[in-house]
Amino acid sequence: MQRGRDQVSIRRVGIVFAGGPAPAANAVIAAAGVSLLDAGLEVVGFYHGYSNLHGYDAAKAPLEPDVHYRLFTDDDLRGIRSSRGVVIGTSRVGPGSEIRNGADLDDPERCAPLLAVRRGLLDAGVDALISIGGDGTLRAANLLVEVQRRLPMEDPRIAVVHVPKTIDNDYPGIDFTFGFFTAVDVLARELHNLRADAQATSGWFLVETMGRRAGWLAYGVGIAGEADLTLGVEDIPPAWKTQEGHLDPARLVDLVVDTIVAREDRGKYYGVVVLAEGIATLLPPGTTSRRDEHGRVVLATADLGRTFAGLVAERYAARTGRKKKVTGLQVGYESRSAPPHAYDVMLASQLGVGAYRALVEHNLDGVMISTSGQLDLRYVPFGDLVDPVTLKTQVRLVKPGSDFHQLARFLESRTARPQRWGPGPRREH
Repeated sequence: MQRGRDQVSIRRVGIVFAGGPAPAANAVIAAAGVSLLDAGLEVVGFYHGYSNLHGYDAAKAPLEPDVHYRLFTDDDLRGIRSSRGVVIGTSRVGPGSEIRNGADLDDPERCAPLLAVRRGLLDAGVDALISIGGDGTLRAANLLVEVQRRLPMEDPRIAVVHVPKTIDNDYPGIDFTFGFFTAVDVLARELHNLRADAQATSGWFLVETMGRRAGWLAYGVGIAGEADLTLGVEDIPPAWKTQEGHLDPARLVDLVVDTIVAREDRGKYYGVVVLAEGIATLLPPGTTSRRDEHGRVVLATADLGRTFAGLVAERYAARTGRKKKVTGLQVGYESRSAPPHAYDVMLASQLGVGAYRALVEHNLDGVMISTSGQLDLRYVPFGDLVDPVTLKTQVRLVKPGSDFHQLARFLESRTARPQRWGPGPRREH
């Protein structure tokens, strides 16, 4: 939406990057920063996300230049768009966690921490903010907009725009998020290595990928890495769930064993299965991983691959009377700061320029920068992405039966083409 006519014109723009790293992060920062500097504006990069702004107190913990933030120069930003990591650092500190619903926005006590962040930005001379991050960071950006709407008209406003960031690609309002294709490329290469290892040892690998509740990354890795089976949350039918609504692990185990046996019937004694980490959220408590104080699965501890590897090996032995080497592992972290893919650099650069154009050319506030088609820019209002009651952001799952979903299904049956010759079954001792 457009900013009001009475809002102070922009002179200094802050950039905050929060959440996990993603390839091409520096392309967003550099493209936005250079565009703003070229327009004669000042650009401040805040170090380590919101960690130095959260709980801001001008008297007790003032913000210091080159300690808590950097006033960028052109030389700081040129030549870094294809670099790894996040030039200003990041953190998972999320302002606004005290606000649980719309009613809390009228509670001064619950809004105090968020208003402290606003005060820190104002004291740093910031008139507008470019937020870069995942759904939690989008939520914080929306809350900052909403809490300012409730302030007296004479109070200064900070315009806020958001750039979506996640290798999980589970964001609504945009086709693909920057970093996704790099992550797929890096992890698919690992899958090819594992596949060669599996062929040499007549074994199987069960690989858990990042992706949170959605299967985008798992499907991408499975397609590009030629997995023999890829499973995400989207593939779990109601019939696989117990009366309590949990996934019955035996159903998934049986499907994997069915795949192993079917390949052996075709003379293939090895393979790779990809599991999306979000499956852990469907499992009964105590099956795998730990849960936080709210009872939610901590996905980083899920370890689906190792958990199901043992179950699959046991089930295979019970069905066939033979042993089978089944190894489980997790992948994902190694892709977050990999050298960015050219497409991700182009996409992230356009999103960074889009943030500049939203603020300066279009006078926008409370929008997410997006692209479609041939990197055509779009500006999506926060209200289209955030539930007005819970104030939580939406998660985009892979639509079962969609062309992308069917692509994974088609290719699973084509990755095991007959070869001229190869090792037969290996006897396990």
